[in-house]
Amino acid sequence: MFREIKQLGYTGSLNLLYRYITQGRAEGERPVTTPRRLARRLLTHPDRLRDSNTQLVQELTAACPELTALARLVREFAALLTPAENNDTKLTAWITTVRDADLPHLHGFANGIELDRDAVNAALTLPHHNGRTEGINTRTKRIMRQMHGRAGFDLLRHRILLR
Repeated sequence: MFREIKQLGYTGSLNLLYRYITQGRAEGERPVTTPRRLARRLLTHPDRLRDSNTQLVQELTAACPELTALARLVREFAALLTPAENNDTKLTAWITTVRDADLPHLHGFANGIELDRDAVNAALTLPHHNGRTEGINTRTKRIMRQMHGRAGFDLLRHRILLR
């Protein structure tokens, strides 16, 4: 085909022709779902997903038992993020379930939780949080990164105090 249209005057490359012919045909009528997009959809609360995305997540998780287990464990952990009194015992049960599952990345996540279990328990059970303080720290670090090597402490202090 490339030789034929080349004889008719086509001046482009074979790669360009290939991309033109195959554009939008990766899976027929279905768009390609990347691992990043699937992860984002798994981490989104099911009530906030569009119907088409909900159906896609259900189809993909049904096709793979590990993905089904992962989706279930992610939703169970997300339910723990709303502070309640008995979330620390639920977290212990969740970690036990994760360790029994054949999902090595979640094993690493569970091990990280265990490293600072007191802080995690406090975050999951107490209604208090330091979100505002962390937001101010993040904003300060962003301003410092933007001004790195351009100005001294006085200008940095001025920008932080004015905002």
